[in-house]
Amino acid sequence: MPTHVHILIGSCVALWVALVSGAAAAADDAALRKDLTSVIALLGLPCGQVIRATPLKDDDHIATCRDGHRYRVFINPAGRVVAQQLKP
Repeated sequence: MPTHVHILIGSCVALWVALVSGAAAAADDAALRKDLTSVIALLGLPCGQVIRATPLKDDDHIATCRDGHRYRVFINPAGRVVAQQLKP
């Protein structure tokens, strides 16, 4: 795997750790929305800006984007951050 891919994955994991640690304090606060926006952008998916974050579990959220896209953002069993596009 190329080095830039490892750096990108590491960045996603670091953002996810920040996301999870702040999730308990406030489910839909500005910092969480910003972190989800960053994770989705790092994964190369269209979003623009997350306007709503709905927690499912500690490491699992539904992100609703300003442009109408919705994603389930979570850590898979292999420890990688995943964003699955949901139907609008």
